[in-house]
Amino acid sequence: MNPFSLILLVVAMATLLLSLMIVRLQRHKTRKIMKALNHMLDRALDGSFTEAHFDESLLSSVESRLYQYLTASLVSARNVSAEKEKIKQLLADISHQTKTPIANIMLYSQLLAEQELPEESKACLTPLQGQAEKLNFLITALIKLSRLETGVFTVFPTCAAIAPMLSEVTQQVAPKAAQKEIELTVTVTNGDAVFDYKWTLEALCNVVDNAIKYTPPGGKIQILVTEYEMFCRIDISDTGMGIAETDQAKIFTRFYRSPALSEQDGLGIGLYLTRQILIRQGGYIKVASSLGDGSVFSVFLPRTV
Repeated sequence: MNPFSLILLVVAMATLLLSLMIVRLQRHKTRKIMKALNHMLDRALDGSFTEAHFDESLLSSVESRLYQYLTASLVSARNVSAEKEKIKQLLADISHQTKTPIANIMLYSQLLAEQELPEESKACLTPLQGQAEKLNFLITALIKLSRLETGVFTVFPTCAAIAPMLSEVTQQVAPKAAQKEIELTVTVTNGDAVFDYKWTLEALCNVVDNAIKYTPPGGKIQILVTEYEMFCRIDISDTGMGIAETDQAKIFTRFYRSPALSEQDGLGIGLYLTRQILIRQGGYIKVASSLGDGSVFSVFLPRTV
């Protein structure tokens, strides 16, 4: 091998060795930076992150930006929490300030109904009582809706028997059903599920109340319970006017009112509240219906936590 070739070989080997050293050094540097970033993220997740490096390196710049982001996020979270508390207090104030006047209007209208009044006064009294009840329902529904959408109210699902809740549902809606001569039947069940009693009771009452509202006098409403391994299904079936297929996907949205129901009282809140209450405890609701053939609303409650 001539001297020139030997020199080229030595230079090539030296270059290769230097390249390998540079690659290893770069890998070590990258691994060190990744470990530092991983440590920073761990401290960010457990809430103990503080800015520790104060130099002009890229890592220090990343740490500084992460610190600023976490500080801003903490301030934002505190602001959201403070706003929720303000909304909660506002809702409590509205509820308190409106309950007394509405209750007084309803009380005095009842007292007036017991008095000997001229016929023209009696004609005004019935609409007064009806509008007072509507106002009371409206304020109550809007407060519940506000609590729901701001996350103020929470549910506490526990495993419990379904029968007592269904019994209370029928007790609450029985007067309305009797007024329209609607036959209301409940299939006895020994089943249980995981649910919040208070809020689930309200959800079911909303569904049954709707069934009564849209079922003509002399109709039938049946509540049937079916148990599955994962869910317990509560079917509320009626012989009412039914729901068009185009409306079935919309009836659970907020404030939706079908054009066909423009003459009926309602705000389009009840089914929306029902759906949100069920979702918050791991359940759901669906409907099967066709115009003129009644409807079946199926409420699904989980059987395990």
